[in-house]
Amino acid sequence: MGFPNMTGFVSTDRIRSLFTEAMSQMYRAEVPQYGTLLELVADVNAEVLATNPELRNRLTRAGELERIDVERHGAIRLGTAEELSTIRRLFAVMGMQSVGYYDLSVAGVPVHSTCFRPIDQAALGINPFRVFTSLLRLELIEDEALRAEAADILSRRRIYTERAIALIERHEQVGGLSEAEAAEFVAEALETFRWHGEATVSAETYKRLHDAHRLIADVVSFKGPHINHLTPRTLDIDAVQARMPERGITPKAVIEGPPRRDCDILLRQTSFKALEEAIAFAGDTSAVKGTHTARFGEIEQRGVALTAKGRALYDRLLASVRGEVQVGAGGAKAGDYGSELSERFRELPDSWAELRQQALAFFHYSVTPEGIAAAVSETLPDDADQLIECGYLVFDPIVYEDFLPVSAAGIFQSNLGTDQQQNYATRSNRAAFEAALGAVVTDELDLYAERQARSLETAIELLRLAGLQLKTVA
Repeated sequence: MGFPNMTGFVSTDRIRSLFTEAMSQMYRAEVPQYGTLLELVADVNAEVLATNPELRNRLTRAGELERIDVERHGAIRLGTAEELSTIRRLFAVMGMQSVGYYDLSVAGVPVHSTCFRPIDQAALGINPFRVFTSLLRLELIEDEALRAEAADILSRRRIYTERAIALIERHEQVGGLSEAEAAEFVAEALETFRWHGEATVSAETYKRLHDAHRLIADVVSFKGPHINHLTPRTLDIDAVQARMPERGITPKAVIEGPPRRDCDILLRQTSFKALEEAIAFAGDTSAVKGTHTARFGEIEQRGVALTAKGRALYDRLLASVRGEVQVGAGGAKAGDYGSELSERFRELPDSWAELRQQALAFFHYSVTPEGIAAAVSETLPDDADQLIECGYLVFDPIVYEDFLPVSAAGIFQSNLGTDQQQNYATRSNRAAFEAALGAVVTDELDLYAERQARSLETAIELLRLAGLQLKTVA
């Protein structure tokens, strides 16, 4: 997987893995607490796997166990359509595509976003690196003069090196990069994500941007979209949340997403507060520096991908809790929020069998050795449920590879200074986002449905039941 192919090019999986490792090393050096976080997550994951053989077997069967330790997601915030279009081309060199559209204005954050990630199952197994990529929505800045000034500042910056652009163009023209070119590409691309402690604006301009929204100041005031967090995957986010203070890390007040369950769904996230970092303002000759908060550490726990029906139920339950229990700026009522969340979510089944039978989640089907043996010697039932009941077919949850807009906004808000929940009317504009991107965003639900359907087809073939119409699930 990491070796040159017949054309002499290295695989996009190899380039993605090189970049992930380089990014992790850079961020560990820039944010030392990230290294502490990795150690804590590794300890918790090892404990969970040692005490839960059923989970270990399920992860192994699904091909997920090997990827847990290398799994990361990061996040960046861009300012212009040109920056977004070019980042799409940059990530394509690493085999990553735009999946999902997220409107964060629903939770009071003036951006809309997508996730760049691999979409092929084999590529996900090798390295499921994701980057949650947001584009600032200048039209949501109410002050017209400030909006125009921000647009002018952004129009003058160049966030990619000339050599990175040249290597992207070479990849597009000839279809790949050599090992040496890949290494050079990683080094050049990394410069886009590096932290720079010098603002490109004056202290006065920074304050006006900051007063409009902290995130606007973060996007507009610097020469590039510094990576603002890298996120390892844990198998028990509640344990990590409880033990962060033992490692000198203060977690945010609430874990974003669904409550703790026996059968994990979608995505749960927590983080530690953003660092307050010294910055120098443009034109400031004084020895006193200002400060900026943007970069933080985050942890995630991933569960099963929900169908459209399951997601509608999830969204309704989450909205009902957020509408009635408001977490304050300092984390007040966080306990009430967690209790109410658990209570409301009793409506969503907490067993794999019920989630499958009610078509609320996506599953990968595979044939058991007993099923293969039975297919040779007997007539098998013509129904998927019966095949499962006989032990001839098993189903495993398909891991959710994507994000949740309300959760992402909650993480952004807490690390820009507050855990306070905000709920606003949506101002979705997918068409404008895709125009800026220069491509159509892939629908994540289509990807999960395709994988589920493919696994059923493979099961049919393996059971020598090509003519049998198994009862499909949504």
